[in-house]
Amino acid sequence: MYGAAQASPGPLFTFAAYLGAVREPEPNGTIGAVIGLAWIFLPGFLLLIGVLPFWDAFRTRPRAQAAMRVANAAVVGILGAALYDPVWTSAIFTSRDFALALVGFVLLTVWKAPPWIVVCLLAAGGTALATL
Repeated sequence: MYGAAQASPGPLFTFAAYLGAVREPEPNGTIGAVIGLAWIFLPGFLLLIGVLPFWDAFRTRPRAQAAMRVANAAVVGILGAALYDPVWTSAIFTSRDFALALVGFVLLTVWKAPPWIVVCLLAAGGTALATL
């Protein structure tokens, strides 16, 4: 289930499209969904447009580089914690589960397989393990 959730956009963006579709149901909600998605992405795009002209000058400063290293380390720590709980604690119960996760990791990092193929293969593998 977690793999399916990771294959789709974040819940906030998905919910924005849903709200847009519900708000503008005629003729089929598509226009409302597109408007909802456009509005949820707009602040990020505006921020990008505003910061981009100054980015090259900013990132060459030693203090800015140090701040980016700290932010990077913090994000890695948060992602590691999120990987352990709830993902690891709710998905890895047996050595077969661990082996399947390890296969996915190797496919992504060593063989550089496309993520969509890894998601499909691991979904099939997880289904096969569940039926055994």
